[in-house]
Amino acid sequence: MNYSEIKNCDIANGPGVRVTLFVSGCTHHCRGCFNEKTWDFTYGVPFDVDAQEKLIAYLEPDYIAGLTLLGGEPLEYANWQALLPFVSKVKERYPKKTIWCYTGYRFEEDILERFCVQWDEMREFLSYIDVLVDGEFIMDEKDISLQFRGSRNQRIIQVQESLRTGHVTLWSE
Repeated sequence: MNYSEIKNCDIANGPGVRVTLFVSGCTHHCRGCFNEKTWDFTYGVPFDVDAQEKLIAYLEPDYIAGLTLLGGEPLEYANWQALLPFVSKVKERYPKKTIWCYTGYRFEEDILERFCVQWDEMREFLSYIDVLVDGEFIMDEKDISLQFRGSRNQRIIQVQESLRTGHVTLWSE
């Protein structure tokens, strides 16, 4: 997996000060995407041990609320497979920090009903994700007043609560 950028101080992609990883590779190709360059799976640099260690170090300060995964598309098969051992390590090292993930896939239809059926490891991946912002960016539903999302169709989902209850539970601050 490649990534395009790491930010060590981000306040736009989740609550508090966060560390963000922009992965490369996305097949959604949403019209109006803010990060088209990351559609290419070969864009950027390899997500190697050095990149992972840099992220782990950036997460250490107490003022960092957590990690946010976006891109590109973190839930493209090649990407989440590469991210799985990393998010496991992050949760083990920093259990109180949250992990947010942005995806163009829909939580119920795509992730639970397809990905979790196709790949057992997807359930493990989800076990490390606290909040998922789901749904493709839709230009006709763009709303710059929304918190942590770009279009009205997108939802901010509390993943663990949703998995526990079997019903989507939306995040609220």
